[in-house]
Amino acid sequence: MPKAKPSLSARASSITPFHVMDILSQAKQLEARGRDIIHLEVGEPDFSTPEPIVRAGIEALKTGKTHYTASLGLPALRQAIASWYQTQYQVTIEPERIVVTPGASGALLLLMGTVLDKGQNVLLADPGYPCNRNFALFLEAKGKSIPVTAENNYQLTSADIADYWDEKTALALLASPSNPTGSVLSRTDLSALAAAVKAKNGLLAVDEIYHGLIYDEVDTTTALAIDDDAFVINSFSKYFGMTGWRLGWLVAPKAYISVMDRLAQNLFLAAPTVSQYAALAAFSDETNTILQRRHQQFQSRRDVLVTALGKTELEIKIPAQGAFYIYADCSKLLNEQLPDSMALTKFWLEKAGVAVTPGNDFGDYLSSQHVRFAYTADESRIVEAIDRIAALH
Repeated sequence: MPKAKPSLSARASSITPFHVMDILSQAKQLEARGRDIIHLEVGEPDFSTPEPIVRAGIEALKTGKTHYTASLGLPALRQAIASWYQTQYQVTIEPERIVVTPGASGALLLLMGTVLDKGQNVLLADPGYPCNRNFALFLEAKGKSIPVTAENNYQLTSADIADYWDEKTALALLASPSNPTGSVLSRTDLSALAAAVKAKNGLLAVDEIYHGLIYDEVDTTTALAIDDDAFVINSFSKYFGMTGWRLGWLVAPKAYISVMDRLAQNLFLAAPTVSQYAALAAFSDETNTILQRRHQQFQSRRDVLVTALGKTELEIKIPAQGAFYIYADCSKLLNEQLPDSMALTKFWLEKAGVAVTPGNDFGDYLSSQHVRFAYTADESRIVEAIDRIAALH
């Protein structure tokens, strides 16, 4: 008797794959065959979680702190996050406005589930983080992608808000620093965007998960210093080096917290308990010393990668001010045999053993002409990777 075909929802069928995970899978297969692969594809720091955080997690396990927390998170952690905003940005945030979530992904799901109805739009930059539009799609809303260019630092502008906002639009979602471009919104640009969204009686959300990783002198700040009504997403994954602990947070206006509490109870109950206790150590002086040293290492890696790419035909159109990515124009390397960035990155992986993410992951606008490098390997490997790529062309 033939097997029945799986009955998939239209929602599930419409979600696009994250191509970088396919690249990673292929790279792992090549490594299993003995190939030396340099990984510049996945947006995950190669550093381990700082030791003070690990110790705090182990202590939580040893002392039986393994039961559910409240859905909004440990009160002590919510207070610690609020204190961090005061220290970092001189912004006073009530701990009651902070929702601790399973990663920033949990925060995005809560945010969109709270404010988006079926058929409504969220404005997004293209290129941008691919899962944002898929979260909207999963909720039967729509990510309305707006082409952004190097001329505007690969960020939405107040003019974009005015031009693209319509009666179905409820939310504008920004990212600073952004993935994949590493661009950062200045205080002036943030203010203009916040004013433009308010003029439409809309909601503003800003993804700040890379905010601790800004390398140049940029006059920027958290969106909460400019618009107290903004939603801000952050995470312990990138700056704090806790990717596998799956812990993030969302700062929301107080009027939305009770609804988010109810949604969190139903969607994931609570963020991982051990991760929350471990994260209490993320704000310690000992951890901060480690993180500052890593920040300097990331900046050095960026500079090394920029210099190495400058000797190739790959073009960097803006400085990578933050995060740990460089978005490069690869159009000069394309030809009949390598017609787009997807083909090019597969070629690099197979022939040079270098894993890089194709631009296709980050939207539609000129995506086939761009690739993203993640400088999450040490400097010698970064130089070797670009040397290998250059040797192919």
